Amino acid sequence: MIKLIASDMDGTLLNSRMQISVENIAAIKYAKEQGIEFMVATGRNREEALPALEQAGIKCAMINLNGAQVFDAAGNSLFTVPIALDTVSEILDTLRAADIYYEVATNEGLFSESQAKRIENFSEHMAEMMPHLTHKMAIAMTSAQLEFLPVNYVADIKTLLDKPHFEVLKIICFHKDGPAVLGPVAKKLDANEKLHVTSSGQNNIEINHRDAQKGIAVAHVAKERNISLSEVMTIGDNMNDLSMIQLAGVSFAMGNAKIELKENAKYLTDTNIESGVGKAIMRAIQENLA
Repeated sequence: MIKLIASDMDGTLLNSRMQISVENIAAIKYAKEQGIEFMVATGRNREEALPALEQAGIKCAMINLNGAQVFDAAGNSLFTVPIALDTVSEILDTLRAADIYYEVATNEGLFSESQAKRIENFSEHMAEMMPHLTHKMAIAMTSAQLEFLPVNYVADIKTLLDKPHFEVLKIICFHKDGPAVLGPVAKKLDANEKLHVTSSGQNNIEINHRDAQKGIAVAHVAKERNISLSEVMTIGDNMNDLSMIQLAGVSFAMGNAKIELKENAKYLTDTNIESGVGKAIMRAIQENLA
């Protein structure tokens, strides 16, 4: 029997309106009534993840920034896995040389060097996740959402690297030409044994410390709770979910998931707009999947 469920958010728990459906909420509540813990494992930082969860009335532990941070349900930080600052400097040089827009998630918040580029790149990302949106609609929705997400704009992020106790937890990069530009850079950076490079969409890459992966974080949480990996269930849709999909005794790929994720998951559920998370949870409990 499963005892711990870890679900991705974007493209998984969240629907096309970036909300948690009534069916998903009901299934999570039912799981909790059965003594099963639910948590999210997301590339988002905690501040970005909280609004949708609070709107749904879900209070849970979180794996954030692909595993670079883990919080308990009360919001207490359990551990962080930062990237060495000299390595960060080298990464930023590489991204700048390729003219790739990036943002840096740190222990002091999220940093960007351009508001205009932030809106432009996030609207492209949103249009990818929601193909029915026109370009104008994607920009409008992006602007509205980003207005509520705290971000610090600075002229040069590299000047922050000399600050005492400053930690860089994740670097997320965007480019409208997707793999054509991002692919070679991702390959170069992932060759560094200190780094793990993954993606949550066609037009982005996400750079973390090699030990900051969702699967590693899920395993850590399970061990803390004395739960075996065979009793863990994970649900995801994209490549930054692969490590936790491969790890869990019960794993579900969303109907809208990448092919490679579907190939690695034990089970398949419906898409995020069809409440695939809720259906997966109910199936796992009712069929006692293993």
